[in-house]
Amino acid sequence: MQPTLVAVAHGSRDPRALPTVQALLERVRELRPRLEVRLGHIELNRPLLADTLGRTDGPAVLVPLLLGRGYHVKRDLPAAAARHPDARVAAPLGPHPLLVEALCERLLEAGRTSAGASGGASGGGAVVLAAAGSRDPDAAADTRRTAALLSERLGGAAVVPAYASGAAPTVPDAVRALAARGHHRVAVASYFTAPGRFSVQSAAAATGPAAAPLGDHPALARLVLQRYDEAAALRRTPLELATA
Repeated sequence: MQPTLVAVAHGSRDPRALPTVQALLERVRELRPRLEVRLGHIELNRPLLADTLGRTDGPAVLVPLLLGRGYHVKRDLPAAAARHPDARVAAPLGPHPLLVEALCERLLEAGRTSAGASGGASGGGAVVLAAAGSRDPDAAADTRRTAALLSERLGGAAVVPAYASGAAPTVPDAVRALAARGHHRVAVASYFTAPGRFSVQSAAAATGPAAAPLGDHPALARLVLQRYDEAAALRRTPLELATA
């Protein structure tokens, strides 16, 4: 039986968050029409993950719509999977080049200098990569890796990781530090899956373009399926893998 893909969103009080995640999952279903795709939230929105898993028969792969390692990925999701008869947790979405593709395009949509034929960009100014933040050092390492990948994609532009909560520097502090280095038009790349309080606060700190969250970007939908496939493949026997 093909495992059900259970996409796990954090949840938000922002009324735009749920429709955004639902739109992303519609893209996933369009890419893989025969795959059962369901949604569960860690908190704040329904359906909650426990309820979704309770209604899911057979094997399931939990794909966190989270962008790095942290408490939810390391503790909450494995605990939820352990309560299901046959479930496993996929890797978080980031860091990954497909996320960088989506970040770059969201910056272009917001008005940052357009990319050239090679996919790079020049003259677009510095960027703050605004992430949620976590006290977990692995989460910060993942965000720094994404910032480095984004800088490379933008032709070596300065990209500084910063956080809305739980870690330093804050997004406003990072913008001010870049201004002190002579960058007076600083873009903010929204390293969030969906709109919410953190994305709004981060965008308000920009002195240049403020990108929208990743949302239902096609690259994000492809990445959700890639993480699902990676985890689902681990369930298969050596014989099944050899004959696939």
